[in-house]
Amino acid sequence: MGSNYKSNLWKIYLFKFLAGLHFFSAVLIPFFTDWGKISFTQIMILQSWFMMCVFILEVPTGAIADYIGRKYSLILAAVTGAAASIVYVSSPNFYIFMIAEFLFAISAALISGADEAFVYDTLKKIKQENLSKKIFGRIESFNLAGILIAAPIGSIIAVQFGLSVPMLLFAVPSVLAAIIGLTLNEPQTTKKIESKRYILILKSGINSLRNNKTLRILAVDAVVISALAYLLIWLYQPMLIKAGMGIGYFGIIHASFVISEILILNNFEKLERLLGSKKRLTFFSAMIVGIMYIIGGLTTFIPVVILIIIIAGGFGLTRGTLLSSYMNKYISSEERATTLSSISMLRRFLIAAINPLIGFMVDWSLGTTLIIIGVITIIFSLFSRIKEEHLID
Repeated sequence: MGSNYKSNLWKIYLFKFLAGLHFFSAVLIPFFTDWGKISFTQIMILQSWFMMCVFILEVPTGAIADYIGRKYSLILAAVTGAAASIVYVSSPNFYIFMIAEFLFAISAALISGADEAFVYDTLKKIKQENLSKKIFGRIESFNLAGILIAAPIGSIIAVQFGLSVPMLLFAVPSVLAAIIGLTLNEPQTTKKIESKRYILILKSGINSLRNNKTLRILAVDAVVISALAYLLIWLYQPMLIKAGMGIGYFGIIHASFVISEILILNNFEKLERLLGSKKRLTFFSAMIVGIMYIIGGLTTFIPVVILIIIIAGGFGLTRGTLLSSYMNKYISSEERATTLSSISMLRRFLIAAINPLIGFMVDWSLGTTLIIIGVITIIFSLFSRIKEEHLID
C-alpha cells in the first residue's frame, strides 16, 4: 500500500505541470481587447470579480474536499478549468467572460489547499513528512515549468491561429490533469477540517496582526508593495503593445520575468550581503519597482521596456516571499498557516479594490498610470516603518 501512495507524488508533479500550461497567459491583453472587444477597465473588473469569487467559494469548495475527498476536489478543479476555457472562447462578450471567470474561480478554490493537504497526507502515509518542504518546492517548480514552457508556445499559436486558440487549448492539459487525478490514491484521514479553514483564518490571523506591532508593520508593507507590483502582470503587455512589439514575442518576455523571479527567490541571502543589510534589501526591492514603473511611463524604447519588466517583475513579485520569511519569526507554529493566509487574503482584497480604478486610469493614459503607481510605490518605500531589528533570521 505504501508504494501505491508513493506514486501519488510523481502524479501530483505531472498534475501541477499540466495545470501550469497557461498557453493564454502571454497574450491575455490582446485576447481581451482585440478578440473580446472589451476595455482595460472591463479587464480589471473581471479580475476583481475573479478574486472575490475565489474568496466566497473557499468555504463551500473546502467542504467538497472534506466530504468527497481531496482527490476528487483536484479532479473537479481540472474539469472546471477546462470548462472555463471553453466558455471563454464561446463568444466575445463581457458577460460570457464573467461566467468563465466564475468557473476559473471555482477551479482555483477547489485546488486551493487541497493539493498541499493531499501531498502532506500522502507523505504521512509513507512516513516521509520530514521531506514536505522539499516536496512542496518541487511541486511549485513543476508548476512554474509549465508556465515557462506554455507562455512562448501560446504567443506563437496566437500569431499563427488566432488570439482565442491559446485559451481554448488550455482545455487539453486540464482534461489530461483530470485523467491523472483519477489515478491518485486518496490517503484516508480521520479529521475533516478543510471547510472550517477560512473561518479560522479570519479569526486567528486578524488577532495575530492586532496583537503584534512588528508583525503588523511587516504585513502592511508586504501587502501594499505586493499589490502594486502585482499590477505589472496586467500592465506589461500594454507596455509592449505601446512600444510596438509583436505578440509573437510576448511569451518570451513572460518567461523571462518568471526566470527573473526564480533567480531572485534563490538569491535573497546573496543580495542582502551585496547591499549590506536586510533593511537595505527590503528598501531597494520596493524602490526599484517604483523607479521601473516611472521609467516605463516615460519611454517606449523596446530594450528599456523589456529590462523594466524583467527587473520590476523579478523584485516586485518576489518581495512578498522575502517579507514572509521575516514574518514567520513572529508567528507561533499553531497560528502560522492562518496568519499568513489572512495576510494573503488582505492582499487579495486590496487588489480587488484597486483593479477597476487602475483599469480606468490605463484607458485614460497608460504612461501617466505607470508614473503614478511608481510615485506611490516610492513614497510608500520611503515612509516604510520597517527597521533592521525587525528582520530576524
